[in-house]
Amino acid sequence: MEEVLTIHVILDQTQSVQGAGGQALMIFFHGTFTCSLGTGQVLPGGVDTQIERQGQERTLSARYILEGQDRENRTFHIFVENNGVCRENGVIATTPVILTDAEALQWMEREKLTGTVESDGKDGVMIKIYRGMNG
Repeated sequence: MEEVLTIHVILDQTQSVQGAGGQALMIFFHGTFTCSLGTGQVLPGGVDTQIERQGQERTLSARYILEGQDRENRTFHIFVENNGVCRENGVIATTPVILTDAEALQWMEREKLTGTVESDGKDGVMIKIYRGMNG
């Protein structure tokens, strides 16, 4: 597998609701990213919504827009919708969907991508998006 996008997310605020049948958690964040075209930031408004229903694994659905500068100092954007499941062993596996105005990255819109989410050991997480499948 080839890593094609790395996003370092810093958690800002959480809001949650505990219902009779489970819990919903919304995590607001900011951060930075790197990819083959350049680097940049997570634009304001990024949110990860997690739902855990009784007796089921926690699911997540994050949506955010990245804004970066390429090597010629041109601005580009990447929309990420990252859906996944939090396994009992702590591993978070995701299936990202990408839209971008960067012609050089538009292959990501057609590629079957996978992702992982891991703690950065501080106040955030590292999201890694890969092309190619396991096994």
